[in-house]
Amino acid sequence: MSDEEWERFLRDAEAGAGSAPVEPSARARETERRLRDGAGRPEGWRTYTPASPRPRSRTGWYVTGFVAAVALLAVALFPQQIVGWSGGDGGQDATPLAAETGPPQEAPEAGPGRRATLAEPFRGSPAARWADGAAGITVPDAKATGWMDAAQVEQALGRSRDFLVAAGLDPRVLRGARPTEAITLLNPHQKDVQQYLRAALSAGTPTPDTDPLLLFSRFRPERTRLVGDVVKTRGRLTYREGKRGAVEVTADVTFVYPVTPADGDGEVIRTIVRRQIVMSWDDPDKVATAPGTMTLLSYALDMTNGGCDAPTGYFVPPFGRAADDEGATDASRQVDPYDRTEPLDLSGGTGTAGDGCATATRS
Repeated sequence: MSDEEWERFLRDAEAGAGSAPVEPSARARETERRLRDGAGRPEGWRTYTPASPRPRSRTGWYVTGFVAAVALLAVALFPQQIVGWSGGDGGQDATPLAAETGPPQEAPEAGPGRRATLAEPFRGSPAARWADGAAGITVPDAKATGWMDAAQVEQALGRSRDFLVAAGLDPRVLRGARPTEAITLLNPHQKDVQQYLRAALSAGTPTPDTDPLLLFSRFRPERTRLVGDVVKTRGRLTYREGKRGAVEVTADVTFVYPVTPADGDGEVIRTIVRRQIVMSWDDPDKVATAPGTMTLLSYALDMTNGGCDAPTGYFVPPFGRAADDEGATDASRQVDPYDRTEPLDLSGGTGTAGDGCATATRS
């Protein structure tokens, strides 16, 4: 039997074709033995077994495409955070700081000093690691104090933070609107504060004593525009028992506002405002007050890049050449507006209207 006939016989046998098997000849049996034992087979003859082509799986492509889509979406929605993670801020540490729960022991480290941009308004600033908005104002645990039980103290602390948010973070107020929500939290029977509010929010030119900036953060929308929707904050509330059993809450918070000229020339600077406000939540049986309101015991601010001339009722960021022409700046007094280790010093502050400004070491 020839090789061709033998191979055809084997194929037919595997396929179940043909009739009863036929015993192979002696030659066929010898050929089969030699093939099985490898005898007489030339080296390399049919010894290469091509690898079966691997089924092409699309799973890897699906995963890769999904990851790429998520990355693009993240860059679109959170450009500042992505830049920080990728080292786009010149190596500045972008790890969020833990909440401030006590007096800071040292000033924040100096960053790479890169200029802010519209896309990265906090670049080069310690505030890049601060929390956004109200999240940066630490509220302590509430305990029964004075005339209040723990639940009432918790409510007083919450309303104290609400006042800071309404006065320093409300987008409408930042654009110059009347701070209505903040005013509703002030004791209507406190005559000196009510007189201050009437004078500060009137159409006339404010004085250092009636400047609305003492309590409220405001910019002229026709001159200044906030960059984005984020204001960085860092600070905390503390409380103790005050006079006549009142719960006295002290707020010490720094706000960082990235701003640009309203005409859209692309320059970005940061107005930095530190506020210290002492609020008294009085026992209505001992002090004339209205439910849900507090008495202001003191309020003060320190500001950088907010203007050094006579008060106008609005922060006046020194854009362009104005930054070099602020004649009221006192170079002999230098302050770090991000340093929160010392109590607010009004005598050497950077925002005492009419008395000149200290020179900020960074902004």
